[in-house]
Amino acid sequence: MSKRKRQESVELSQRLEAPKCDDHLVHLESVRSIQSQILPTDKAQQMAEVFSLLADTNRLRLISALASQELCVCDLAAVTKMTESAICHQLRLLKAMRLVNYRREGRNVYYTLADDHIVTLYTSLAEHMEEK
Repeated sequence: MSKRKRQESVELSQRLEAPKCDDHLVHLESVRSIQSQILPTDKAQQMAEVFSLLADTNRLRLISALASQELCVCDLAAVTKMTESAICHQLRLLKAMRLVNYRREGRNVYYTLADDHIVTLYTSLAEHMEEK
């Protein structure tokens, strides 16, 4: 690697680093006040599993469709241009994490988001992504 490229790499690395304190001084009052409010490890693990599940383009597209209205598997397949089998696989994962509910009407199965918290999570993130 040339000296110039190495320098550019170092500069890029420095720009991407999170700023940190110049002096290592723990503010005990702040630490004590937040200690009881920090997320417990087991709860953080559960939340990480949900976010990991949501870190999929196809599942997010399904959630975006279901954020607006209840849809059957056939409709979800048509709107996302995926096979019904692929839709069912994704919905099975979302259902296992209690992110969607379903109801059967005759030969059709209709899905909705499990509750308003899921809708809020999706819409909040969508709005955040639109901010400049």
